[in-house]
Amino acid sequence: SQAAKMKLKHNINPVLLQFINFIILVYTLVTYIPWYILSGSKQAIAKAKQVKARPVNNKPGSAYRSVNSLHCLASVLYPGCDTLDKVFKYAKTKFKDKKLLGTREILKEEDEIQPSGKVFKKVILGKYTWLSYEDVYIKAVNFGNGLAVLGQQPKTNIAIFCETRAEWMIAAQACFMCNYQLVTLYATLGGSAIVHGLNETEVTTIITSKELMQTKLKEIVSQVPLLRHIITVDGKPTTWSEFPKGVIVHTMASVQAMGAKADNGNKQLSRPVPSDIAVIMYTSGSTGIPKGVMISHCNIIAGITGMAERIPNLGEKDTYIGYLPLAHVLELSAELVCLSHGCRIGYSSPQTLADQSSKIKKGSKGDVTTLKPTLMAAVPEIMDRIYKNVMNKVNEMTSFQRNLFILAYNYKMEQISKGYTTPLCDSLIFRKVRMLLGGKIRILLCGGAPLSAATQRFMNICFCCPVGQGYGLTESAGAGTIMEVWDYTTGRVGAPLVCCEIKLMNWEEGGYYNTDKPYPRGEILIGGQNVTVGYYKNEERTQKDFTIDENGQRWLHTGDIGEFHQDGCLKIIDRKKDLVKLQAGEYVSLGKVEAALKNLPLVDNICAYASSFHSYVIGFIVPNQKELAELARKKGFKGTWEEICNSPEMEKEVLKVLAEAAMAANLEKFEIPVKIRLSPDPWTPETGLVTDAFKLKRKELVAYYQMDIDRMYGKNVK
Repeated sequence: SQAAKMKLKHNINPVLLQFINFIILVYTLVTYIPWYILSGSKQAIAKAKQVKARPVNNKPGSAYRSVNSLHCLASVLYPGCDTLDKVFKYAKTKFKDKKLLGTREILKEEDEIQPSGKVFKKVILGKYTWLSYEDVYIKAVNFGNGLAVLGQQPKTNIAIFCETRAEWMIAAQACFMCNYQLVTLYATLGGSAIVHGLNETEVTTIITSKELMQTKLKEIVSQVPLLRHIITVDGKPTTWSEFPKGVIVHTMASVQAMGAKADNGNKQLSRPVPSDIAVIMYTSGSTGIPKGVMISHCNIIAGITGMAERIPNLGEKDTYIGYLPLAHVLELSAELVCLSHGCRIGYSSPQTLADQSSKIKKGSKGDVTTLKPTLMAAVPEIMDRIYKNVMNKVNEMTSFQRNLFILAYNYKMEQISKGYTTPLCDSLIFRKVRMLLGGKIRILLCGGAPLSAATQRFMNICFCCPVGQGYGLTESAGAGTIMEVWDYTTGRVGAPLVCCEIKLMNWEEGGYYNTDKPYPRGEILIGGQNVTVGYYKNEERTQKDFTIDENGQRWLHTGDIGEFHQDGCLKIIDRKKDLVKLQAGEYVSLGKVEAALKNLPLVDNICAYASSFHSYVIGFIVPNQKELAELARKKGFKGTWEEICNSPEMEKEVLKVLAEAAMAANLEKFEIPVKIRLSPDPWTPETGLVTDAFKLKRKELVAYYQMDIDRMYGKNVK
């Protein structure tokens, strides 16, 4: 079974193991009845087995809808709140003095010199300070009015290029109120992509931070001729005088002060209607230059309505930690869900998230320890990193501790697969691991890329909470599917949300048909109010990716291949763009190859590559430094990190490990990489080789490794 494959291996004496298994069996039998009566798991087990979505008719290719919205798709969160400004006003009235946005105060900053001579910035942070719903509302009103004083007109574009922080959300709410179209750009986009976004949207004002202004904007501001105003959210920068003539730098506080004094008598005229564009979100995209997705007020509201329905008991007791880029649809949607339900949002960053994070001074507390969130969103890359870190610590334990952890891990895995909980293991064995994320997490939301079954199960076991894996695109306002909290299966993304319907369209080239048995398969099409307006100034691409059917329903063609299971849950099995036909005619799914090999301890990241002019697959790999160094030591290879990675001998050793894992994952012989390149440098969004959600940018990776591709395919390299 899949659970058996994911179990950890121990080295316990077989006789002792029999005795331990007998004790576990007795313990399970003794505790089962009181647990069953007291925990309410009877209902959870029943819910897990229920059908979650059904096709609307019996024809092949029929759309699937959630059983909770079979007759009518949901589109509004609260009656009458059909635009985002009305949603916030409703929440402000309902939760007036409740805490909304929290930021940690910086007590001290210092430079720490590493043995290599590099200087790392470290911070000591204090408590979270909070703004209430009322505070945020007033700040947003003033900021919106201040922007009007600077000449911003309704239905015109304004850009935000800023890290995830409270001011980002305040600026966004101001734009929603005044019907300014908010252009969002990732803080890690390359210079040319930022210039493209700013010039395509013809913005005259950009909202940013001091750091981004001095690092990213300074270099490109001369290439954005229409720019007139730069607003820094965190005080006036020291080097602002270097900017070209005609560009004025303001602080957010000064714009709010202007707005507080302004007469806003004609404010009512500028209120948005549901079909107005709220956000033009530039997706970093795994191919080509970024595209601006136009998302209307009603698109976002439908999307967050669908998402909120999958989070039971969402409300004022919840605290969410915001650290993913707000320019990403997953984070923006998650925060708007929280804001509309009375939850607190505490801000963080990947560098200060945990006690061990890179910017946190040793001995001081990371953000999760201080905030103790109950809800958290993560991309698989972050969960994979947590998984590998914990497993490395387990391997460093004494033999007794390691075997105790492994026994508890395997026992809990079996219990979870039956729908049971393990309160004793949770409090005695996994409590310490759970504290890595603050100890209070009740739901982990995961999206942005596929999550491996092993990592999902690890998070379930060690963090004692469900992992709500979801599927959605910027083009569907982030909404598509999310797993229900009592569904503990792995490898699936759940049933359609109540705001949308999903159907599968035949893809003949890939051999996927919605008449396939046992499960219908095909390209995933999403329909509903959450499906966005299209791409900004790109009608040709809009016509290609969006269609309207005879009933007037708008459909997004995702390019992803899925299959529907009997209970109405979706599984992503392939991607159109990832399919390559080899010279001999076999089709290779690059994503499938990567998924099979990515969770090896030796592999930090992997990109498979194949060409129709050749008969075999090759790969680029970012190896795990500790694991590869250990493998080199075992094989008697000495050298620097670069020398180890560049060694043909080590490439062969790594290929052996990959081949074993590929066979265990049932890859076909032609799918297994025959040659590889070990990369000494990690792929980060800053390198431009992966997106902000750490998805591979295949085009950029191919260009970067072109000489290696030529070498691996035996071409003459000069």
